[in-house]
Amino acid sequence: MQTSTQHTALAIIGSGPAGWAASVYASRAQLSPVTFEGHKSGGQLMWTTDVENYPGFSSGIAGPDLMIEMRTQAQKFGTHIVSEFVTAVDFSRRPFKLWTQLPPEMILDDLEHASLEKAAQAKAFTQSLEPSYTADAVVIATGATAVMLGIPGETELLGKGVSTCAVCDAAFYKDKRVFVVGGGDSAMEDTLALTKFAKYITVVHRRDAFKASKIMQERVLSNEKVDVLWNSQVTKISGEESVRSITIQTEDKTADHEADGVFIAIGHRPQTSIFHDAVTLDDHGYVITRQSPSKVGVDHAQSALTQAGLVAFPTMTSVEGVFAGGDSVDLRYRQAITAAAQGAMAALDAERWLEGQ
Repeated sequence: MQTSTQHTALAIIGSGPAGWAASVYASRAQLSPVTFEGHKSGGQLMWTTDVENYPGFSSGIAGPDLMIEMRTQAQKFGTHIVSEFVTAVDFSRRPFKLWTQLPPEMILDDLEHASLEKAAQAKAFTQSLEPSYTADAVVIATGATAVMLGIPGETELLGKGVSTCAVCDAAFYKDKRVFVVGGGDSAMEDTLALTKFAKYITVVHRRDAFKASKIMQERVLSNEKVDVLWNSQVTKISGEESVRSITIQTEDKTADHEADGVFIAIGHRPQTSIFHDAVTLDDHGYVITRQSPSKVGVDHAQSALTQAGLVAFPTMTSVEGVFAGGDSVDLRYRQAITAAAQGAMAALDAERWLEGQ
């Protein structure tokens, strides 16, 4: 761990597709960025076996291999990689301050999924110390994690039949039997994506009605491939090398069902608790930028229009000099390619903004 404060022109926080793309662009621009990869480098793709929808890999590529290639590329061009987790930030004035220390009683897993109260406790402790780094500009690329069920077999079979992205993985389940867990729009979207490939799809929902939009519900319920188990919940996922069956409790009855895949679609949680009160977040914790597809994002964009009618630095957050991209911003697409694109955009904006300072 760093014992004295170091300074960098650009700090990049995160090591998924957005973080590494930002690192590649920034290092090729001779900014010598410092990228904080944390202790679990690679983001959600580290849990993905085959990636077939990332351009440039006609035969597909394993998620961890893609992340290793991105990391290697960033390092090749001069990115300084720090295998530490940023635990607190101060964006109130420049240079910005970043800490990597933790309170003695806290472990990283506590902070990665921390409540705002716990994140505030960590912040209060770390900010009593000298910062690990200062930076003239920052790119936030901390990503998001899927909300999981917390049941036996779920983690062990993640990427082996358990998935959190039907758009990514549906093609692997041609003529298979799959289950989708959830009742919101995300679950409906996943179900519809799977109807193009899977033979049977069963939606498992813990209530007696979906909370998704009416039009999405109608599309799902009218599809002949889809069945619904109401007032039900998955309690166990079984298999060795891959998913073989799941256990479902419906009211007071429990039954095992043969399954080739389980898609968990109960939401995503952005990894942004350390940025609470540092930049503007939406009600779900996603970072707001000038290109966020929401009213707040539109308001930010309108306030940053140039004389030519263009939005200046679209990836900038509510704090000048702090940029963001990837799944910590993107509540809609959540794809590796869109995250990488946003990371590149954030690095380009940071480069041009720094040139103007």
